[in-house]
Amino acid sequence: MLPSARCALAVKLSAQPIRVHAFGPESPLLQAAAAAHTRIAPMITPVLGKRRCMPEAYAAKEFVAILPAMSSPAPWPELNVAAWRDTYQTLLLYAQVVGKIRLALAPKTNQWWNVTLYVTARGLTTSPMPYGDRLLQISLDFIDHRAIVEDSDGNVRSLALAPRAVCIFYAELMSTLAGIGVDAPIWPQPQECPVTTPFHADLEHAHYDRAAVKQFWQALRRIEPVFQLFRSRYRGKSSPVHFFWGAFDLAVSRFVGRRAPQRKAKVDRDAYDEEVISLGFWPGDPWAASGATEAMFYSYTVPEPAGLAAAPIHPGAASWSPTLKEFILPYDEVRRAADPAAAILDFAQSTYDAGATLAGWNREALAYP
Repeated sequence: MLPSARCALAVKLSAQPIRVHAFGPESPLLQAAAAAHTRIAPMITPVLGKRRCMPEAYAAKEFVAILPAMSSPAPWPELNVAAWRDTYQTLLLYAQVVGKIRLALAPKTNQWWNVTLYVTARGLTTSPMPYGDRLLQISLDFIDHRAIVEDSDGNVRSLALAPRAVCIFYAELMSTLAGIGVDAPIWPQPQECPVTTPFHADLEHAHYDRAAVKQFWQALRRIEPVFQLFRSRYRGKSSPVHFFWGAFDLAVSRFVGRRAPQRKAKVDRDAYDEEVISLGFWPGDPWAASGATEAMFYSYTVPEPAGLAAAPIHPGAASWSPTLKEFILPYDEVRRAADPAAAILDFAQSTYDAGATLAGWNREALAYP
């Protein structure tokens, strides 16, 4: 064991208070420390000679690295649409207001990347947007449940995310922007959903359950780094991992560099002007009949190559949806998996392999590293 082992170990985990673990000779923590010392000491003793304090320091460092692996990870949250339908609808419309401000201010980029939101350590953000000689950012904080407006002049304003009608949220956000000299007119009509009432007149959608939003956020913040890892394995053009506020989905896309057949609708024409394979997560349809469309992961190839629907994919719970014309993997199956992240990566890689192979992409040349 460590020469100076004590009877207690204080462990600092993330932002949580320091936890003190008492242990004796049979403690798994102390045994792990001893094992770390046993492994590391032979490697560094020849270099350090008789400076016995150093092996202890190195072993302690390795011991700290062992601690996260010894902790049981928190289970992934349930995301049944019926449990948060009203809040989901309201939150989606709040996000559309914020997203449309980004659409109004950010320069147009390929595949509509300029309109998306991004996952942060606390929720979602527009990221910095240009406004005159300032930078402006709007964030949705799902920990303290606030909408935060800040700019490069040091202005910071916030408004509560609470059970309030969309029209009130819209009016307060626009008033907050005006208060720091920002005029960002938007088209106030919801998109990609059945709601037709403009934001400034919507009194119907006024639900905000903090616990339900937290459940959604806990899922999103676990999924985003898995998507980032998948993105890192590709050498070609790849989108950021970004959140589309229209359909309320998190996505990352890979491109091969070839033009795709032109589509008629303007939004689709710009979004799918290149051959693409996309991976995404969608928390389900809050306007569909109960249980009809639940949270899922999806993968599609555009243009769809012949034979894609019959291609073998993983894991076993994944399948081809003839309605959506894409591969899907229920979120419930992922959260119950022994290793949810591995299940997502398995789905992502196998569906990419299927689409890229059938579409004639040079997978070997595009793999990274």
